[in-house]
Amino acid sequence: MTKQDRNITAAVADAIGKTETTRTQGLIGEDAPFDRDQRNWLNGLLSGLQAMATAAGNTGTNTEAPATSMTILYGSQSGTCESLSKDFRKFAKTKGFDGKIVALDDFDVADLAQIEHLVIIAATFGEGEPADNAVQFHASLMGAGAPTLPATLNFTVCGLGDTSYAEFNKAARDLDVRLAELGATRVLDFVACDVAYEDPYGEWKTGVFATPAFAQAAGASTAAEPEAAGPTFDKNHPFAGTLMKVENLSGEGSAKTVNHIEISLAGGGVDLDYQVGDALGLWPVNCPHEVTTILEASGLSGSETVMLKDTPTSLRAALLNRFDLTTITPATLEAWGVEKPCDDAQIIDLIELGKPELTAQSLADGLRPLQPRLYSIASSPKAHPGEVHLTVGEVHYDLRSKRKGCASTYLGERLQPGGQVGVYIQKSTHFHLPADETTPVIMIGPGTGIAPFRAFLEERAARQSGGQNWLFFGDQHEDTDFLYRDQILGWESDGVLSKTSLAWSRDGADKVYVQDLIRNDGASFYEWLSKGAAIYVCGDASRMAADVNQTICEVVSEYGGMSLDDAKAYVADLGASGRYQRDVY
Repeated sequence: MTKQDRNITAAVADAIGKTETTRTQGLIGEDAPFDRDQRNWLNGLLSGLQAMATAAGNTGTNTEAPATSMTILYGSQSGTCESLSKDFRKFAKTKGFDGKIVALDDFDVADLAQIEHLVIIAATFGEGEPADNAVQFHASLMGAGAPTLPATLNFTVCGLGDTSYAEFNKAARDLDVRLAELGATRVLDFVACDVAYEDPYGEWKTGVFATPAFAQAAGASTAAEPEAAGPTFDKNHPFAGTLMKVENLSGEGSAKTVNHIEISLAGGGVDLDYQVGDALGLWPVNCPHEVTTILEASGLSGSETVMLKDTPTSLRAALLNRFDLTTITPATLEAWGVEKPCDDAQIIDLIELGKPELTAQSLADGLRPLQPRLYSIASSPKAHPGEVHLTVGEVHYDLRSKRKGCASTYLGERLQPGGQVGVYIQKSTHFHLPADETTPVIMIGPGTGIAPFRAFLEERAARQSGGQNWLFFGDQHEDTDFLYRDQILGWESDGVLSKTSLAWSRDGADKVYVQDLIRNDGASFYEWLSKGAAIYVCGDASRMAADVNQTICEVVSEYGGMSLDDAKAYVADLGASGRYQRDVY
């Protein structure tokens, strides 16, 4: 090695060892034993080597692995499952996963084979039906044409349902079973949440990342990205709204009692802003007479102390504010060591007929937590700023004794004007007016299903929208059950309502329902669809909504000149594009 070679080698070694502060200057100093050309050449060489080393330091094996991709699918009727999917994604990020959230119907079943980590959070409503934004995915996955799935697809499913229904969590459970049948790998057993879903959902969420398939695949764990603060008022932190007015909408002699409810949201601020199509969550209080009846049947006074999640409270206060006093669940039967005496038995029947030996604590342990009720909002904030209106039918029935609904009679009978009630806004993700003010709108809402359409019509009147509006409404008798008669007639007179179709099922020899009116005016109905009309349906899911859907398919088939199967596909496409939306329960 020549002297100059040794000088170059030493200079390179010295330059590589330079500190960060010298990297912004020439690496070969003026006093080095090189001429100007040699110094420039060496500086270029060493700068290039330094850039390569810096790049390797930024992207090489010394950095953390990138987050692992995950697909989170949800089927949500009221918005809860969508909200939980966002919560799951946030938690997953801290475990090294980058979650992509998609509604079930927006995900192609064929794409399941391309993913490795799948989480599904899905609701069941009605008689075991999937949520409206999960119908097509459910049908495709359950169908004969569903694809074989690779064992590398690791999945888990959490379902939200209600144990008071016979087909508890059926829609979500079907997805869980079918994914395994098609070859995917279930990494955590299906979790079926009741209406009080918080604890089982939380345990499932944590459990997912304890499974080998997820724990071993996790990438870089990072803190969740800052998100916009949630609303101040929600299910667990309700606002104290003030009851302003209760007006009975049912005429004298009606078989029903339907009340128009007005609640002030004054002082709630922007967190209680709502759009037409949203719902109001409302916390009821149980009837004191029913509480006393249960205490007497149990041989308890109500002054006993019970522990609720480590918090002591009096039994009577707990029965008034914390527990569902109607629904028997499997946990009830297990806690009390009895069998259900009959299929339609309620809590009081189980106590009186089953005769369990109850302490204050065991009574509390067997009761399901009281839950808020969701009501379709019946007002436009443009027409009634600072207020929210509801249309609520009181529930009264005979079942071995006089029985009544908790929330409906709380609003209609027990809560007096000026009294306060816990409320919050439940945002709808799918049940809103079209963005285009000129879009024709068809609204189908018999009985209390009129609620959101009163809001829609108030909103369109306030906006002076140019779109046509067609309302289908019905009930038993025109004289006694024509809810919001004066407003509806006024909208007809003012031109807000372009067309009104009214069905009175008990006013003639033949029962007439809204679906009959759709069929009878099928040509016009299809013409509106051809002009781009959007359809909205609100009310009973098990019968009315199903009958209306079938009738719409038949009308499309007849007047659209297509087979019934093609008509069903056409109607399904309306739903997928947002032109057919339902608020059903």
